[in-house]
Amino acid sequence: MKVLIIEDDKILSRTIEQCVKNDYDVDCAYDGEEGVLYAEQGIYDAIILDLMMPIMDGYEVLATLRNQKNFTPVLILTAKDALEDKLRGFRVGADDYLVKPFNRDELLARLDAIIRRSKGSYTIQKTLEFKGLVLDLNSRKVTAKGQEIILQGKQFDVLEYLLGSQNTIITKDQIFDKIWGFDSETSTNVIEVYASGLRKELKKIGYDKYFKTVRGVGYIWSE
Repeated sequence: MKVLIIEDDKILSRTIEQCVKNDYDVDCAYDGEEGVLYAEQGIYDAIILDLMMPIMDGYEVLATLRNQKNFTPVLILTAKDALEDKLRGFRVGADDYLVKPFNRDELLARLDAIIRRSKGSYTIQKTLEFKGLVLDLNSRKVTAKGQEIILQGKQFDVLEYLLGSQNTIITKDQIFDKIWGFDSETSTNVIEVYASGLRKELKKIGYDKYFKTVRGVGYIWSE
């Protein structure tokens, strides 16, 4: 798989490249305009994008690509950590947002997650499947070996997120931001409530063993 890094700081760009090069082939662009030219080739599985760059900033790069119907998944990697910056990034089409300084393992996990979500996670019939467990993303019905399972509210959304990112640790913040949204008036504590309810329903059909808690971090769906 191939990743494009758009970062004007060449030392930092090299650092990011070192973090991901064992898992991905990497190209680097050092300003926004160059980044757009690279991205327009349509050959990348993901883009790691800085926001503060010369010629074109990251927001302009992302808006340009999305206007061109280029939906390559984009991970914004930036020092700008204000809520308004994150919201703006997601509004113009970012798939995820990570603040510098970053942890290498988290960078790889988030990169892997956005690529999984953009590729083979969904079947042509718009379903997610795992060992006889089937989520119909259109009707929002869940069946296990032919038996329909009733999930309440956002339990379905949590399960969809986890199944779509199998074998990847998903933090509580990621779940909250994706399902409830940055501007939600509730708190991340609600995730534990929904996770508990979801686990109870999964236990009835023997799938709770795949829904694992990573203490102090979040959750992972894996065998």
